[in-house]
Amino acid sequence: MCRYILLLTLTLFLSCNDEKKEVVKATTPNILVIIADDAGWNDVGYNGSEIFTPNIDVLAKEGIQLNRFYVNPTCSPSRASFLTGRPASRIGIVAPISNRSEISLPDSIVTLPQQLKKYQYQTALFGKWHLGLKPSSGPKKYGFDYSYGFLHGQIDQYSHEYKNGDPSWHKNGTFISEDGHATDLIGAEAINWLTKHRDTTKSFYVQLAYSAPHFPLQETEAWKKPYVNRIKNASRRDFAAAMSHMDNNIGKVLNKLDDLGLTENTIILFMSDNGAMENWFPSNQYEGRHAANDVLGSNTPLKDWKTSNYEGAIRVPAIMYWKSKLKPGISNNYFSAIDMMPTLLDLAGIDEIPALVEGRNIWPTLTGKDTLNLSIYVRGHLQESIIEKPWKLIRTRHLTSDTEYELYNIELDPEETNNIVEEQEALFSSLKVSLQDQFQLDDQNVNLDIQ
Repeated sequence: MCRYILLLTLTLFLSCNDEKKEVVKATTPNILVIIADDAGWNDVGYNGSEIFTPNIDVLAKEGIQLNRFYVNPTCSPSRASFLTGRPASRIGIVAPISNRSEISLPDSIVTLPQQLKKYQYQTALFGKWHLGLKPSSGPKKYGFDYSYGFLHGQIDQYSHEYKNGDPSWHKNGTFISEDGHATDLIGAEAINWLTKHRDTTKSFYVQLAYSAPHFPLQETEAWKKPYVNRIKNASRRDFAAAMSHMDNNIGKVLNKLDDLGLTENTIILFMSDNGAMENWFPSNQYEGRHAANDVLGSNTPLKDWKTSNYEGAIRVPAIMYWKSKLKPGISNNYFSAIDMMPTLLDLAGIDEIPALVEGRNIWPTLTGKDTLNLSIYVRGHLQESIIEKPWKLIRTRHLTSDTEYELYNIELDPEETNNIVEEQEALFSSLKVSLQDQFQLDDQNVNLDIQ
């Protein structure tokens, strides 16, 4: 009898503890960040694209479309800015980390997953890393408990090797070999982790970073079929197929959140890492296995392509969704990738913002409690820009010729066709000083050849 009473008491004690954990969990939101690779402004259905993206479109319809969300012109800098809350140029990352580069995030900086982990979040990355090409500078070093996917930039979707043949596909920093398309494997592993490996006593931060729709485009006929009579150009059809494949996979992950009863308490952010690339001519990459693509993504009606500092490269599709917590709509406020770290930390109930973070918490703006007019600085390969609503100044430096400046009112001229630098001398002078002040804060060892 005594043993029975003791067992019953222990059971009740454990039950109370479980209930307490559930209460704590319910007040701390999960976070799911979905990152597309090279998806342009006009590559998502909700922006009027001919490409079918029904799952992304549902997030856009039921969440807030971040209509002026700015990133960097290329992938590694955008990911560094997002994870550190400061312009990637501050740490010398202004272009994709490529070939066998030793560049990685500095040890001294605190990343978003590191800070969340400090406050008992469980962290996981599925897919693309691209902020250190060796396991020793991989996701685990910068705050991810669990990681699966690829360390480099562009990979073959089936062999999962980098363009020069280097291994890239890994699980928790150990290179592995698997069969299957990268899009399917990334989504399946995320679902597996959510189902079997998630610590249900902790809130989670999951970064779901697809390789799609980045080339090489290796989609089956099933994904191309819906576009046979819809898109004339074969390369664009292949690109559309990659977008649809990714969107379908995103839907599977979102359905799993529903099945597990996690949707209500999960903040979802969707974004592209930069604008679309116009085309791709691979020369001897991947040992010549892949044909060229004369047409890839679309940034219509925005100007230019990935790598520039024009709107088509740095203004990307982005959505924030939190069921029952965030009223659906469209925000035309100017936001940057660096604003996501302080925003997500605040939503996680974390007051301790790392000292080097330069972004601002945009949640009060999204919920209509406050307004922000942020100055946004973006540095890319050969250009820098500063945006102060509604103005945008772009500087292009050259090694053997004069520096060029372009000034646009991006509210009235979103296609950046009318350079008004000579018409707005006082404004130009002011923005030029602001841009140079930002530039001086950057790592002084990058792009030395065009100083």
